[in-house]
Amino acid sequence: MKKGFDPEKYISEQSKYILERVNNYDKLYLEFGGKLISDLHAKRVLPGFDENAKIKLLQQLKDQSEIIICVYAGDIERNKIRGDFGITYDMDVLRLIDDLREYGLEVNSVVITRFSGQPATTVFINKLERRNIKVYTHEAIPGYPTDVDTIVSAEGYGRNPYITTTKPIVVVTAPGPGSGKLATCLNQLYHEHRLGKFAGYSKFETFPVWNVPLKHPLNVAYEAATVDLKDVNMIDSFHLDVYGVTAVNYNRDLEMFPVVRRIIERITNMPSVYKSPTDMGVNRIGFGIINDDIVQEASRQEIIRRYFKTVCDYKKGLINEDVMQRMNLIMENMGLKQEDRSVVTPARELADKYKGILINNDICSVTSIQLPENGPIITGRKSELMGACSAMILNAIKSLSGIADEIPLISHNILEPMIHLKKDHLHNKYSALNSEEILIALSISAVTNPVAQVAMESLSKLRGLQAHSTIMLTRNDEQTLRKLGIDVTCDPFYPSDSLSYN
Repeated sequence: MKKGFDPEKYISEQSKYILERVNNYDKLYLEFGGKLISDLHAKRVLPGFDENAKIKLLQQLKDQSEIIICVYAGDIERNKIRGDFGITYDMDVLRLIDDLREYGLEVNSVVITRFSGQPATTVFINKLERRNIKVYTHEAIPGYPTDVDTIVSAEGYGRNPYITTTKPIVVVTAPGPGSGKLATCLNQLYHEHRLGKFAGYSKFETFPVWNVPLKHPLNVAYEAATVDLKDVNMIDSFHLDVYGVTAVNYNRDLEMFPVVRRIIERITNMPSVYKSPTDMGVNRIGFGIINDDIVQEASRQEIIRRYFKTVCDYKKGLINEDVMQRMNLIMENMGLKQEDRSVVTPARELADKYKGILINNDICSVTSIQLPENGPIITGRKSELMGACSAMILNAIKSLSGIADEIPLISHNILEPMIHLKKDHLHNKYSALNSEEILIALSISAVTNPVAQVAMESLSKLRGLQAHSTIMLTRNDEQTLRKLGIDVTCDPFYPSDSLSYN
């Protein structure tokens, strides 16, 4: 992979600027924007970026930091899904706690924001507390965020509990946007200053990147990633007015800045040190870019990936038409087409050859994958034995291992009993083996078949490769490809008229 980003330089720059902020206060509340662990978006748009760079940075500061995790009660109630992992926000909180502990980082507590006794959230709170995780609940504040008099009072922040912390850096993170990170930080500032402590607030920023152009593909890719949130990149007018320097920020931060500044000034009884939203953030991502051409192309490809995700979400009824229209406009403004993703056309062309052929009442779908270093594109199609993704994986690892196409990796003596089990004993109407099942079959075959063992050893080479399916994948296939590290997109079609397909 050609690198466009230097992660070591980024970590060095970012940690330096965080420590400079810490030195100004007794305690710094650091809101983490974006994913703390496994930032796959940053990894895709910044080739060379370490998806765990942020957590590794915190690991360097672990003696000085502790972590608060926020989650909005409403997201738990409606089982909101974290798109890149396919798990609900409450499950992601549990995963995040486990991951942080593995890195030796201290989790102070979980804060349930805008809590009003929601049943599913109450069950989640019980689950956490019975595993000895401290939980705090914050209520919604009437008039938030504009009624500053109420917010900064005993009836506002004063009604929510104070979270006791002991380290100079308190990281506030969450599974996703809208979880209440900012409100939690400001709530803590209110209580700290009432206790006579000099505490400050700052934001660990990743996107948009303030010091690259507004319409740079890297920043447009951020708009595409947050199209459902209606995020729009804009010039930070506050920064331009004060410093005469053009900086990029986004609409929500720009709209909230005057209010946040007033709240901080009311809490501290002194003028804010921040003159602009860009001032509030610590964002050195732009200084880690070492090859802008590579970053631009990677960002364009991410925009196309986000387009396919959006059209599929629309088909599933997860988003409204206005979101789809915004995504179409982004593609049009960037001059991008679906076919600019190299794996799309080969999959569609092969699927067209089998158009009209039904396999177990499903259309004959195709999945394609491009091998490393812009290598050949390998396809797999659905059969009565296995799904298209399963066939693609086997064909890809054969090619990567130098195994001739006609050599079978898995004996029918293994495949047929598995299909019999699914169909006749488990009564699964989709008897063709999915990606996870075909990998299990491959591992069984590898015990006695050295060729299968060689192929299995190439599975790690699939990480980071690009794939495309001519139908929307099942949840199982999506998760299996995700675990293998394959970035897959899908055309917005179901394989049949069955309403139970998932």
